Amino acid sequence: MKRNSTISGLMLLLFFFTTNAIAQNVALKGKVTDAATGESLIGVSVGIKGTANGVQTDVNGAYSISVPTNATLTFSYIGYTAQSLPVNGQTTLNVLLKGESNELKTVVVVGYGTQRKRDVTGAVASVNGDQLSKQPVQTPTQALQGKVAGVQVLSSGQPNSAPILRIRGTGSVLAGANPLYVVDGVLTDDIRNINNNDIVSLDVLKDASAAIYGVRGANGVVIITTKKGKSGPAVVSYDANVGFREIASQIKLANRQQYVDYLNVASPGKITSDDKSPLTIPGTTNWADAVSRKGFYTNHNISVSGGGDKSTYFISGNYYNEDGVIKTNNFQRFSLRANNDVKISDKLKFSDQISLTRGAERAVDIGAVYGNVYRAAPIIPSILNGKYGNTSAWSNVGNPLLQLDKTNNFILNNRVQGNVAVDYNPVKWLTFHSAFNLDARFNNQKNYGYQFDADGNTFTVGGGNQRQTNSSLFVQNDNSYQYQWDNTVTFDRTFDKHHFTVLGGVVTEKARSNYINGSRIDVPANQDQWFLDLGNPDLNATNSNNGSLFTRQSYIGRVNYDYAGKYLLTGSIRRDGSSKFAEKYATFYTVGAGWVISEESFVKGGIFDNLKLRGSYGELGNDNIDPSLFIVTGLPYQPYYFNNGTLANGTIIQDIKNTNLRWETTKQLDLGLDFGFLNNRLTGEFDYYDKKVSNALTYVTLPGILGDPDNRFITNAASYQNKGVEFALRWRDNISPNFSYNIGANISYNKNTVTGLNGGQALNGGGANGQTITRTENGQPIASYYVLHSTGIFQNAAEVAAAVPNSLEANHVGGLKYEDVNKDGKIDANDRIFAGSYQPKYFGGFNLGVNYYAFDISADFYGNWGNKIYNGKKNSRGSANDNIEAGYADARFTTAKPSSTDPDLITQSTPPSTYFIESGAFLRLNNLTVGYTIPNAISKRAGISKFRMFLTSQNLFTAKRYSGSSPELFNTDILSAGIDATNYPVTRTFAFGVNVQF
Repeated sequence: MKRNSTISGLMLLLFFFTTNAIAQNVALKGKVTDAATGESLIGVSVGIKGTANGVQTDVNGAYSISVPTNATLTFSYIGYTAQSLPVNGQTTLNVLLKGESNELKTVVVVGYGTQRKRDVTGAVASVNGDQLSKQPVQTPTQALQGKVAGVQVLSSGQPNSAPILRIRGTGSVLAGANPLYVVDGVLTDDIRNINNNDIVSLDVLKDASAAIYGVRGANGVVIITTKKGKSGPAVVSYDANVGFREIASQIKLANRQQYVDYLNVASPGKITSDDKSPLTIPGTTNWADAVSRKGFYTNHNISVSGGGDKSTYFISGNYYNEDGVIKTNNFQRFSLRANNDVKISDKLKFSDQISLTRGAERAVDIGAVYGNVYRAAPIIPSILNGKYGNTSAWSNVGNPLLQLDKTNNFILNNRVQGNVAVDYNPVKWLTFHSAFNLDARFNNQKNYGYQFDADGNTFTVGGGNQRQTNSSLFVQNDNSYQYQWDNTVTFDRTFDKHHFTVLGGVVTEKARSNYINGSRIDVPANQDQWFLDLGNPDLNATNSNNGSLFTRQSYIGRVNYDYAGKYLLTGSIRRDGSSKFAEKYATFYTVGAGWVISEESFVKGGIFDNLKLRGSYGELGNDNIDPSLFIVTGLPYQPYYFNNGTLANGTIIQDIKNTNLRWETTKQLDLGLDFGFLNNRLTGEFDYYDKKVSNALTYVTLPGILGDPDNRFITNAASYQNKGVEFALRWRDNISPNFSYNIGANISYNKNTVTGLNGGQALNGGGANGQTITRTENGQPIASYYVLHSTGIFQNAAEVAAAVPNSLEANHVGGLKYEDVNKDGKIDANDRIFAGSYQPKYFGGFNLGVNYYAFDISADFYGNWGNKIYNGKKNSRGSANDNIEAGYADARFTTAKPSSTDPDLITQSTPPSTYFIESGAFLRLNNLTVGYTIPNAISKRAGISKFRMFLTSQNLFTAKRYSGSSPELFNTDILSAGIDATNYPVTRTFAFGVNVQF
């Protein structure tokens, strides 16, 4: 009996405690919405403070969680101010989250880690992925144009072209001036495989903070972070836009009558009444129009993301198709991305990210096509009665339309990029990270030239030579891979007011590439039969096979220190070893400091919400050169006769090389100020920088007796400097829950100077009719125009008779006058002067956005000034029968209408001069977008959480002074930058799109 009573008592006690525990928990539900717009927020993290338990809001912004009655809930969401609210026994708790106004709390990626922006001591700019995806462009760097101070972006209208980025000026000539790209930890030089909709953020390291990347950080670093999944229900998103592109400003060439009038002076006797003359065929051919079209494009993206407590996923697929504005030009891209995180235990996490891309392109040789567009006679039809006009019979240039139709340059690109990583946290403040990153490319190229002749496929006026008697095929396969293995350990701990983050690690890299190619003639025209084995191996057959290999071994370290949120110190070091140099190892470093003045008691409560003074100094490297540039190579299997007449094969040294080449070194100082006023509605940054490059690669002249075919070799004998200031300002304000707006602007000033060639020779570049146009010389910007100084036009014979002799071009009435700069009594190449460069002194952009109820509108402007353009197409006439520009045709000197600015003729012998140099200043409306979001009450009836439709345009208009079609010139050759010769036309885009989320 006593035993039964004891058991009953224990059961009663257990029931009491269990009932009490249950009674202390409540089932809580609620909804989280945007305080400004009232929209439901999907994926908000709802956690129980002090525990690891939590949930996320669903597609309707709703959540449900079991919590103790006295618990405190935390609500956090990217871009919003976190909130902590007590439960107090409630069963319903709705929350309004306010947009995060304090930019200094934003997390930015700084290389092998992240930091709050308020803790950053370097010049780091961040752009949200949403700002990039709204623009109808293929690559994210195109959408970056005008958004970041200190970053100049040059883009081409050609599909699948990689934009040119210059971060704080041009810092190299022969070793490359492009920045390093880091995509989810993968180091690369090409991001054309990235789908803009997959990007969370794009961070730009502009100063010496890039030294954490050592020999690859001298030109700046662009870090791209792609999306990941979040715990919660699956979220399906579909984004698409379709539209067309057109040439923004077509080049205007002389018409029939203008051309004939000019030809009567340039080529007397050319125009006759002979029935073989093309004048018997009426009309004018606009060759620029003949080879161009409206190019339609479409871009579709679908993604699925979600996950549970142990794993999350993000999967996306993209299809992009674009017809170029030049006929036959086309590009297609398919891409697939999968980002996954798996929480194996509380201390161990596994993640993987993979991107698969396949691109197919029919490319055009724009240099060859437009070289003929500018020169082809407008009196010959492009096509007549099914046959192509034979321009070669008249002016000795090919029919550019025939060039396009009879050539098929097909390029197939396959790319695998991604990584796998493991993170281990034995304790909360210590993280071991190991990641293997891979970037592999498999490319195939087939260039086919169709057979045609003057009798069959072209009509001839007086004979011509535009024909291809044999078909031709060139095939090349390129395979390459680059892997990187990162192993780092991070210590992150706070002791009272002292916060330390210490990083140390080892990075191993290896890259290998190889190609094999060959060519044959008489290959069948059927594309399915484009194989070398089906061609004639006996005539003009070629074969080639080569490759390259390089490795890097690096050791990295970084310390970040923060005292009381006021005083910041940063130091990083990287020891890099590279197989590209005989001297294998070098050390690069950066030091930085910051003072958050707004946290001081004498500033708090004043007009400043944020005020931070920062500075950094460091040394970076540049090893972007051919891996064998310092290695003396030989050419094998060359015939050699011995004294006895015996013939044998041997190896010869091809050229002379400097076996002691070193990496280029950049030392950069940066001083900056970050500020915020009026509850951080007004924020901005100001930076001053001084960026000096030493040991830069250049050419040094060799004595002819040494036998080098170029009489020069590459060595470290140059230095450059970029010095400038940057200023950015932003204003954001919410007038009411249904009305908000933002305005932003940035401007940069940069002065580029060649500070020393140290025995190296001046570098000449560009060219027109065999004459160089640019010169890189001490005291001048890189690739400055080096030309004669044109002072006007000879108006009469007396002026000609009084002029000094010209050894470059005969003086005549209507001809250009030149200044005898060196006063030696003659005009020759020694009278050239420096006349500016394509590098702008100022560049920047401004943008604005408005949200009013369900409508949104945004506009982005971009421009630069203080730079010059050399109108090379005007100066590229190869013969007296070539066409001219319409503007020049109207303005040129004639006896009936004398001109004081434009000569009567421009011939092959017309030397480069200031006459061809024009202002490169412009202001462009880069993007204009108008959107409408269907109210939630309507869209949710169809099971859609968000539905937005929009109209957008790119490059809507450009205000410019340049007489050519566009002041934005895309030229990857640094020494030819700014020469408008045969650039792919800049395009204007009109598109319609939708953003749908389920």
